Amino acid sequence: MIYVMSDIHGEYDKYRAMLEKINFSDEDELYILGDVIDRGPEPVKILQDMAMRHNVYPVFGNHELMALDVLKALAVDVTEENYASQITTEIINKMYVWQNNGGDVTLAKFKALPNDERQDLIEYMEEFAPYEVVKCGKKKFVLVHSTLGSDFDESKPLDGLNFAFLAFDRTSCNRKFFSDENTFVVSGHTPTITIHSSPTVYRMCNNVNIDCGAVFGGRLACLCLDTMKEYYI
Repeated sequence: MIYVMSDIHGEYDKYRAMLEKINFSDEDELYILGDVIDRGPEPVKILQDMAMRHNVYPVFGNHELMALDVLKALAVDVTEENYASQITTEIINKMYVWQNNGGDVTLAKFKALPNDERQDLIEYMEEFAPYEVVKCGKKKFVLVHSTLGSDFDESKPLDGLNFAFLAFDRTSCNRKFFSDENTFVVSGHTPTITIHSSPTVYRMCNNVNIDCGAVFGGRLACLCLDTMKEYYI
């Protein structure tokens, strides 16, 4: 079976409970659509668990993008000699923005790691994909953290989109991006309670939003692409 989750935001216990609920096995596949880290209590434990699994495929979210440059700067031992080159004004500004968006927990957990484990996590996060395309039976799914954007043109290749920019955009729930009835966009980023006042998966115009606000008192959702069944913790 092929599963999709998004916006786990450090909720390790919910993540593990979901894996148990769907009986996730080595024969299954799991795509995680970004925002694994920040806000919740155990972001690093989730990353480490994901990294050990050959059948978990991560897509970057805006929180991973905010974190990466800061974490790379802090992974280097800062001395009087290299301070000016490592802790630049740009990095300080990025750290400020990141921490104001829930990055404090991730930063603290990251700093507590041995340096080799820090490097391993950075390298893993750098390998996150901007999007994934998955075929399941007659259906095709474009998996992305947020949206394909108001300027999306289905006649042009997906690789031409600026996914780093789009990761911060809000989901275009009411736009049908593909003329093919069997092509769907699955995303997270915008908690569904802000769309239809319920912490449940939202479907509209072949868009499926699965961010059900796990870290905001909502639920962690998981969608099975084979059956389109929804699971909640």
